[in-house]
Amino acid sequence: MTRLPPKNSQPCYNCQPSSEVMQKRNPSSGRPGHHYIDRESGRLVEEVLFQDEIVSFIYSQIREKTPLLFKSLTSRRFTALLGYINYDAPFLNFVTGSERMAAKLNLDLSECLEDPQSLDTPRKIFERKIRYWEIRPLPSDPAAIVSPADARIILGSFSRQSVLFIKDKFFSFAELIGKKKWQAVFFRGDFAIFRLTPDKYHYNHMPVSGRVVDIFTLDGAFNSCNPDAVISVITPYSKNRRVVTIIDSDVDGGSRVGRVAMVEVVAMMIGGIRQCYSGKKYDCPQPVVKGLFVEKGKPKSLYRPGSSTDILIFEPHRIKFADDLVSNQKRVACSRFSDGFMQPLLETDVKLRSLIAYPAEPERKKND
Repeated sequence: MTRLPPKNSQPCYNCQPSSEVMQKRNPSSGRPGHHYIDRESGRLVEEVLFQDEIVSFIYSQIREKTPLLFKSLTSRRFTALLGYINYDAPFLNFVTGSERMAAKLNLDLSECLEDPQSLDTPRKIFERKIRYWEIRPLPSDPAAIVSPADARIILGSFSRQSVLFIKDKFFSFAELIGKKKWQAVFFRGDFAIFRLTPDKYHYNHMPVSGRVVDIFTLDGAFNSCNPDAVISVITPYSKNRRVVTIIDSDVDGGSRVGRVAMVEVVAMMIGGIRQCYSGKKYDCPQPVVKGLFVEKGKPKSLYRPGSSTDILIFEPHRIKFADDLVSNQKRVACSRFSDGFMQPLLETDVKLRSLIAYPAEPERKKND
């Protein structure tokens, strides 16, 4: 299948050959590849996008020429069917095999809590538990705000004065958050987007400690989170089905960074989000409800299954993102986000429970 670029596609933004990376192109499409920074090594890595040709065809040809079919393909019913075919169909193990799937996705099954031999279906592999308390340790600084997932991160701000200002690219703020009460709280705040690819561990963990003051679901579609799909659909994350959780961290035992919105966004093949907070490892999971005190780094929920997205939103002037994440985002490299949105938006691959931000300076001094 020949992959056609979206209409009005532009040359790759700031994507010039350099000592760091040459301008690589997909041989079948002729378009630039999609790169990210591996945070641990600092290396630039070209991502092999899952089902890239198919997603591109759906979001270019089908979306433009047969919108009713496109609507069906991004519906709850079709997502459930795709999830069944890819993860639950009885014949699937004979076709793909769980070991072959793990090898194709380059998974390190030694991280798993269960015996890897017991992960004998694609769904079990996708919903695997890991020994996060050993292999994803929390930062030594107790003030650190941490990543809710193994994911690729982009930083942003709703403030025009910020160097991270991004408006109406990945989502419409008002549409994403829904309730006007919370729109007022987070107006001109900062945010971080975490893109979970199919190979990632798909439990979400708490980024801060605090008390849940609201949790609600907003209905919507099941658009893919493939970069081409995100660029093609105007503000896609705020059009997808999502769960919004508001945590007040300015309570006893909290992280003291104000209220934090954690938005869990479904995508194509993600049939749902199971809320299953555990205060110790994965023991005694419980629903996330108003009034529940949650601890930083503990499991909160599980995507079931596919690729998906988390978004954290912070009140203005309450946090400062880690310097390396800010500088990585501005690096010159081929990124479909940079290309499509015409500004530097290079992702960094971050580990679950790793540092992503600190409290803003006045609050840090008060905590110290």
